[in-house]
Amino acid sequence: MFKTFYAIGLFLVLTFLFTGCVPREVPLNPYGNSANKYNVNDVDLSDLDENMTESEMMITEEGEESKMPRIEFPTSEYYALPRTGRGTIKGKIYITDLYGSPVVGAGTRLYLNPITSYSKQWYEESYLGGARMQKADSRLFNYLKFTAANSNGDFAFYGVPNGSYYLIGTVKCAEQCGFGSEKSIRIATRVSVHGNQVVKKDLTRVAE
Repeated sequence: MFKTFYAIGLFLVLTFLFTGCVPREVPLNPYGNSANKYNVNDVDLSDLDENMTESEMMITEEGEESKMPRIEFPTSEYYALPRTGRGTIKGKIYITDLYGSPVVGAGTRLYLNPITSYSKQWYEESYLGGARMQKADSRLFNYLKFTAANSNGDFAFYGVPNGSYYLIGTVKCAEQCGFGSEKSIRIATRVSVHGNQVVKKDLTRVAE
């Protein structure tokens, strides 16, 4: 009888240790604590196309030979990148127009592109240099993280792995930016995150 009570007691103790004392994983709410902060009804992902390149999808199927060739896709660099993480990157995407007022990227798509020799070529030659590049290697899209801004231009990426990224997005602007009709202005900047760090980084530029 003693052995029976001892076995039951041991079972209850072990059950308590392995269930009651271990905190359960609480899933993160991708829209924060406020239901209205990042409302999915405020964003538009209709332009999300798996065939888009990181040069904002301005490339057509014809004339590829006339565009700048990309370097060979560095498989080893991408294989070495962490695939999961706990970091957060959040901010606002906007352009300061010719009158000094902000034009926010309401509902616009944004993405994080890990910094490698491959993405660095795009940043230096295409984004900064203005060159049009050939279509990106399809393997690149396995390493991009996407999100979208809400109606106020606020955005957030959750579960970001350790590392450095190009944060990229576009804002549509017309007369207030000096254009005769509405145009999409691309913005890119560098951002880094480590551990469960929360990085606040606005994506912005001044209209020229």
